[in-house]
Amino acid sequence: MAININIRLPHTQALIILILLFINSGNMKLTSCLDNLKERCTKAEKDALLQFKEGLIDTSGRLSSWVGEECCEWRGVVCNNKTDRVVKLKLRSPSSNSFDYESSVYLHHYDLAGEINPSLLELKYLYHLDLSSNNFVGMNIPEFFGSFVKLRYLNLSNTGFTGSIPPHLGNLSSLVYLDFNSNFQLYANNLQWLSGLHSLNYLNLALVDLSKTANSWLQSLDAIPYLLELHLSRCNLSSSFLEPQYNNLTSLLVLDLSFNPFSSISFRGLLNLRKLEYLDLSFNNISDTIPIELGNMTSLQTIALSANDFLRGQINIFGNLCNLQELDISNNQFSGEISQLVDGFLRCNTSKLGKLNLAYNEIRGSLPSSIGSLKHLKRIKLTGISLVGTIPDSIGNLSLLEELSLSDNYMSGHIPATLGKLSKLVIIDLGSSSLSGVITEAHFTNLTHLKVLSIYTILSSPSLVVNISAGWVPPFSLTQLLLVQCKVGPKFPTWIRNQNELELLAFVLTEISDTVPDWFSVMATQLRRLYFRNNKMKGPIPFDIGEKHPHLTEFDLSYNSFNGTLPLSIGKINSLVHFTVSNNNLSGEIPDFWYNFTQLSTIDLSNNSFSGHIPSSMCSLSSLGILMLSNNRLLGDIPLGFRNFTMLITLALEYNQFSGELPSWIGEKMQWLHVLSLRSNLLQGEIPKSLCNLTALHFLDVGSNNLSGNIPSCLGNLSRMILPPKHSWDNGEGELSVSAKGEERLYKDNLYLMVGIDLSCNQLTGKIPEELTKLIQMITLNLSMNYLHGNMPKAIDKLRELETLDLSRNELQGTIPASMISLTSLSHLNLSHNNLSGRIPTGNQFQTFNDPSVYIGNPDLCGVPLPNKCKDEEPAGHFYPGDNNNNNNNKQVHGRDFGEMGFFISIGIGFVVGFWGVCATLIIKKSWRYAYFQFVDDIGSKLFVIYFVHMARPRRRME
Repeated sequence: MAININIRLPHTQALIILILLFINSGNMKLTSCLDNLKERCTKAEKDALLQFKEGLIDTSGRLSSWVGEECCEWRGVVCNNKTDRVVKLKLRSPSSNSFDYESSVYLHHYDLAGEINPSLLELKYLYHLDLSSNNFVGMNIPEFFGSFVKLRYLNLSNTGFTGSIPPHLGNLSSLVYLDFNSNFQLYANNLQWLSGLHSLNYLNLALVDLSKTANSWLQSLDAIPYLLELHLSRCNLSSSFLEPQYNNLTSLLVLDLSFNPFSSISFRGLLNLRKLEYLDLSFNNISDTIPIELGNMTSLQTIALSANDFLRGQINIFGNLCNLQELDISNNQFSGEISQLVDGFLRCNTSKLGKLNLAYNEIRGSLPSSIGSLKHLKRIKLTGISLVGTIPDSIGNLSLLEELSLSDNYMSGHIPATLGKLSKLVIIDLGSSSLSGVITEAHFTNLTHLKVLSIYTILSSPSLVVNISAGWVPPFSLTQLLLVQCKVGPKFPTWIRNQNELELLAFVLTEISDTVPDWFSVMATQLRRLYFRNNKMKGPIPFDIGEKHPHLTEFDLSYNSFNGTLPLSIGKINSLVHFTVSNNNLSGEIPDFWYNFTQLSTIDLSNNSFSGHIPSSMCSLSSLGILMLSNNRLLGDIPLGFRNFTMLITLALEYNQFSGELPSWIGEKMQWLHVLSLRSNLLQGEIPKSLCNLTALHFLDVGSNNLSGNIPSCLGNLSRMILPPKHSWDNGEGELSVSAKGEERLYKDNLYLMVGIDLSCNQLTGKIPEELTKLIQMITLNLSMNYLHGNMPKAIDKLRELETLDLSRNELQGTIPASMISLTSLSHLNLSHNNLSGRIPTGNQFQTFNDPSVYIGNPDLCGVPLPNKCKDEEPAGHFYPGDNNNNNNNKQVHGRDFGEMGFFISIGIGFVVGFWGVCATLIIKKSWRYAYFQFVDDIGSKLFVIYFVHMARPRRRME
C-alpha cells in the first residue's frame, strides 16, 4: 500500500504564502514571458545547467526543452526578470510519487535519476531548489548544497537520498523552507547544524531517523527562533518533548510528532505554545493524562491524538475549543459523557467542528439530538464507545455530513429515515447489538454520493429487516456493501443488480435461501472481496464466476447449501488470497487448477463431500498459510509435495481416509506450524520425533488413527505450549472443531487459545513421558484408548491451566497423585478403565467429579464417588480394595466369605421377588405380556443397530 505523507496546513497557510511572496519579490516571472529581443541567459549558467543535465537519467524526457541558448526558457528554470540570472530550479517530479511502507521502495514514474553535478554552484543567485519526488535512491545528499548561501527554499522530499544529513547545510543562514520528508534511509547523527538556520520557518524531517540525536535534538530545535511548522513524524524519537526550559518554540503554529515511540510528553511545555493551531501526537505510546488546561489553547484548529492506547482525559475539555475543526482522539482511554462534549461545542457562537473521531474510548451515554445543530460536521466516527439509546432523527439536519460511523456500540431502535436527506453522505457504517425495524428505499432517497454501506446487528436472530422492492434502482453506485445479521432473504436482492462499481460485497447471516442469479456473474466485474457466509444459499456455484470476476482476492461461500463441484473457472482467479467454501454440500474431486495462485494464503474446503486424491497442483502453493480439508472423503498418502508449504501455520486434514505413515517432514519443513490436526484417518507407524521441532505448535491432534510405538518424550520441548499465548502472534489460524471437555467445540477467531495434545484412540504403548508436564500452558491432554502403562506423571500438578484430562482405557497403574487437587482449572476428568489403585484425592476441583464414570473400571480404587470404601472408613473384617498386606490374609478371607454369603442370599431373595413379581403379572394379564415383549424386542433391535454401526464405523465423522 502506498502512503503519502501530506502536509496539512491550517490558517497559517496564508502567513507562509506571504513569506514566500516576500522572498520571491523582485518582479520574477517565468521564461514564457521573456523579452524575445534580448538574450537573457548567461553562458556560464547555461553551461552549468547542461553539465547538470548530462549527469541525470531522464527516461521520460522531462528535460527535452533544455536546448538552445535561452536557458531561461527551459522547463523548470526561472530567471530574475531584471538581472536575467537563474534563481529557481523547480524540478519536482510531476507524478504522484510516494513511499510504499510495506515493500520499503519508492514508486517513481516520471522521475529524474543519476548524479547531481556540482556545476550547479555556478548558479550563484539560486535561492529556490526543488528536486522532490525524484529517484536518487542510494545517493548521499551532496555536501556542496551547503554552499548555496542565498538559498531560501530547499525541498529534497521523497527522493531516496541515503546516509547522514550533511552538517554543511547549517551554512544556509537564509533558508526559510527545508523539507527532507519521506527519505526513510536518511538519518542524522546530530541536529546541531540547525542552530545556523536562524531564518527557518518550515522544517520537515518526517521519516528521517533521528534516534541517534538522543536528547540533543530538542535543544537544537530550540535554537531556531522563528519556526512556524515542525514535522517530525516517524523519526524514532523517544525522549520527552517540550520541556519547559525550552522557550524559543513558542511561535509554532504546526506541530507533528506522530508515529514515534514517545512514552510521555511534557504537557507543561505544550501549554506554552499559545499560538498552536495544529497538533498531531497520534500513534505514539503516551500514557499520560491530558490536563484540563488544554481547553485554554483556543487557537487550536486540529487535534490528533489517536492510537496512544493509554492516553487519558475527560472529553469535555475539548468542548471549550471554539476554533476546533478536527478532533481525533480515537483508540485511547478518554472518558466522559458524549452529550457534555456536544453541548460544549454548542456553547460557541459558531462551532466550526467538521470532523469528530472518538472511536474506541471509554466514552458513554447516548447520542444527543442536539448533535444535529453542529452544522459544519462532515465526519462522525463514534465506533466502539459503548453508546446506548437510539440514533436521533436530528442526524438528518447535518447537510454537509459525508461519513457516519456508529458501529460496535449498544444502540437500539430503528435507523431513522432522515438519513435519506443527507445528499453528501459517502459512508454509512452502522452496527449495534439491537438495531431493529425496517430499512426501505426512503432511507436512501437522496444519497447520490453513497459509496460504503455497512449495516449489521449481533443479535441471535435478525431484528433488522431490509425491505426493498425488487424493481428499485438505487441513486448511488456503491464500492462496498456489507449487510450482516439483517434479514435480506429469502430471495437474492435484485436491487444490487446495477451496482457495477462494487469492490466488496458481503451478505452474512441474511437468511437468503435462494440460488445465485445468472445476472450476478456480469455485474461488478471489479469485485475484489465476496462474502456469502452463513446463509442458506443453494444450487451450484456459478460456473463462470472465475471468468466474470477475475480480480477476486477474498472468496467466502462457507456455511451454505451449495452443491455440485467446484467450477473450473475458479482457476482463472489468479489474485486469490483467501478461498473458503467450507460447510456446504460440494462433491467430486478437487480440481487440479492451483498452479497460478501465487498469492493464495488460505484454502478451506472442510465439511463437504470432496473425494479422491489431493491434486498435485495444490502442492505448488508455496505461500499457503492455512490448509483445511477436514471432514471430506479424501484418501491416499499425505502428499510429499506438502513439504513446499514452509509458511503453513494450520494443517487440518482430520476425518478423511488418508493412509500411510505420519510424515516426518512435517516437523522438518513446516517450522511455522501452529495447528496440526490429522484426527480420524488411517495413518500408521510411530509418531516422528521431528514433530518436536515445531516450536510454534500449540495444538496437536493425531487421535483415532493406527499409530503405534511410544510417545516421544521430546514433545515436552514444544515451547509454544510452555509460553503464554499471544493474540497478536496466533490470530488468524482458521476454524477448527476440537474435541474437548467431552464434546466437540468450534474454535473460530480464538483458535490460538486452544493449547493441547490429543493422541487418543491409537495403539500407543509405553509410559506417559514425564516431560509432558513441562507444557504448562496446556488446556487439554487426551491420551485415552491406547495401551499406555506405568504410573501417572508425578509432576502432573504443574499443568495448572489444564481443563481437560482424559487418560481412560489404558493400562495405567499406581495411585492418582494427591497433588492433582491443585489443578483448579480442571473441569473434565476421565481416568476410567485402567489399573489405578488407592484413594481418590479429595478437595478443590475433585469435589466436582462426583460421577463414578470418571473412575469406573479401576477395581482397586476407593473413595468417593465409588462405592468401594477405603481402609480407614470401614469396620474390621471388611475387604479393602487394593490392600495386599500378607499379615491380614486371614482377616480378608473371613471378611470375603461373609461378604460372599450375604451376596448370594441377597441374590436369592431378589430373584424370587423379582421373578414372580413381574412374571406372575405377565402370565395373568395378556395385554401387558404382549406390550412387554414388544418393548424388549424394540430395545434389542436398537442395541443391535448401535453395536453394528459402532463396529463397522469406529471413527466418527463430523456432520
